[in-house]
Amino acid sequence: MRLLLDTHAFLWFTLKDPQLSARAQAWIADPNNLIEFSPASYWEIAIKISTGKYTLTEPFDVFMQREIAINRLHVLHIEVSHAAAVITLPFHHRDPFDRLLIAQAIVEQIPILSADPVFDSYPVTRQW
Repeated sequence: MRLLLDTHAFLWFTLKDPQLSARAQAWIADPNNLIEFSPASYWEIAIKISTGKYTLTEPFDVFMQREIAINRLHVLHIEVSHAAAVITLPFHHRDPFDRLLIAQAIVEQIPILSADPVFDSYPVTRQW
């Protein structure tokens, strides 16, 4: 299965947060699944660190590069078609990072792994 990680799903998985559902944990850990990770997520994390809303116990770049590699995450680059899809989205959700993730899931026709029920307002399949 091919899945796109929401930012919190990535953090909860890599930091072993109990908020991650057992099903989500299993999907991410399954080597038969292709887990997509958007630059929007690492950009969002970087911004939250820079504004003091989030902290890591190690340098951001070290953490991100290691976790992407050891968890076999595939970086789903942001394409023009993804940005174009953002234009068509209704404003059920105002978070620009989430809106880009939703657009990527729509364009790529893949489910998104997220605990956020607002995603259900969009034509995406949300897994959790």
